[in-house]
Amino acid sequence: MDFDTYGNGLRAALRQAPKVILVGEMRDRETVEIGLSASETGHLVMTTLHTTDAGSTINRILGLFPNEDKQQIRIRLADSLRWIVCQRLLPKIGGGRAAAFEILCTSLRVKDAILNGESEGKTFYDIMQAGHAFGMITFDQNLITLYEHGMITQETAMAYASHRGTVGRGIDMIKAARGETTTDIGKLEIDKAYNKVI
Repeated sequence: MDFDTYGNGLRAALRQAPKVILVGEMRDRETVEIGLSASETGHLVMTTLHTTDAGSTINRILGLFPNEDKQQIRIRLADSLRWIVCQRLLPKIGGGRAAAFEILCTSLRVKDAILNGESEGKTFYDIMQAGHAFGMITFDQNLITLYEHGMITQETAMAYASHRGTVGRGIDMIKAARGETTTDIGKLEIDKAYNKVI
């Protein structure tokens, strides 16, 4: 109602000397550009993006810009970004919803991955998996915790997993610690007659 375009409204907000700017959603390049500029001048900018996880959030922002601008945007994003928090709402045992989170915070490894791109062993997922001491967590780690606390079923955890193998192994470890069976395979025996020359 107050501005002809969203971008002009954001620019005008910067002239009001705010400490915090909440951008409803970053949908286009202009909004991202203004948000980055605001964060570079010392404002706390909070915003949302519709992505599946933390890594795809960074890739979505970079994907909004043409190739000739990408390196400059990588540098600006690496300097400005502080936290990415992703959320998935899962069906909870007994009704309602349980929130699963993925959290990525800035660190030297994260900055390097933003500046140079992801590579083998240096993906955002790998960094979050190893960054528990810094407050980072993957969806998969959080799903295993929710299962352990009896908030979601095994089927729900597997359905919402980013890496099904990781969640499956985590659930098997919890079941083994509880003394529950981890497989439905029955009695196994060695076939001693197999390939025997008669």
